[in-house]
Amino acid sequence: MDKSRSKTWLLMFITSVLLFGTNGIVSNGISLQSSQIVLLRTLIGSAALTVIFLLMGNRFEFMKHRRSFFFIVISGVSMGLSWLCLFEAYDKIGVGLATIEYYCGPIIVMALSSVIFKEKLTAVKIIGFITVFIGMLIVTLYGADMSNDSAGITLGILSAILMATMIISNKLATEITGMENPVLQLTVAFITVFIGSLFGNSVPFEIMSDDVLPIIVLGLINTAFGCFLYFMALPHLKSQSVAVLGYLEPLVAVILSILILSESAGLLDAVGIIMIFAGSIICELYGNNPKKV
Repeated sequence: MDKSRSKTWLLMFITSVLLFGTNGIVSNGISLQSSQIVLLRTLIGSAALTVIFLLMGNRFEFMKHRRSFFFIVISGVSMGLSWLCLFEAYDKIGVGLATIEYYCGPIIVMALSSVIFKEKLTAVKIIGFITVFIGMLIVTLYGADMSNDSAGITLGILSAILMATMIISNKLATEITGMENPVLQLTVAFITVFIGSLFGNSVPFEIMSDDVLPIIVLGLINTAFGCFLYFMALPHLKSQSVAVLGYLEPLVAVILSILILSESAGLLDAVGIIMIFAGSIICELYGNNPKKV
């Protein structure tokens, strides 16, 4: 891959995860139920991307690639369910802890990538992975001890499992690329959340005037634009790089939750966050070169 092109994909991916890191902060300013927020997020995001996709003169060709479409459907369903669990966890255990639990998902991806995608695990990348894992474990266990909300902790873990399923399934959809990928992904996620909302009696509902702006930001910027960047870059990056760089999201979420939402944090939180960030840097900068061990 051309180096300049590779840097572009990398920048797009990093921008997307930084945007995702603000999701909990933005949703905190919305007075709706978590399932209603996710429903609006997927609706606005999928509609915006679909309109842009069609205005650019693109055509849907997913029916020519039924195997890849199958994996897109699995990925979209997993995304919708994962977000439902995550946003509910925001309410129960806080933005910082919920987001870090959510990012247990990339650990699963990293562990499975060597088997599914035949990606090599170098010694340095393993060291970085262990550092990230220990940091995540410190923050999660400390937060669990502080929150005493088993339902919230469980939802956070479940969101992580579903996130891993989403990433792996999407990377297996090798024949559906470009903008069609996130359009289909978000549309399937919306359908999934809508069906879940019907069963959960979360619709219909009323939107207050104060909720309009954060809903638009969450739907158009964080979701439509963020997912466009994320899924355009995803096929061009190694699964292990996706897993490691993804930890920028919980890092941003934790920092913002402390600064803006005044969520509690202690020395162990700081140690865990630093380990997550350091492990990510180690893996991305040195993990792909077996000589740098």
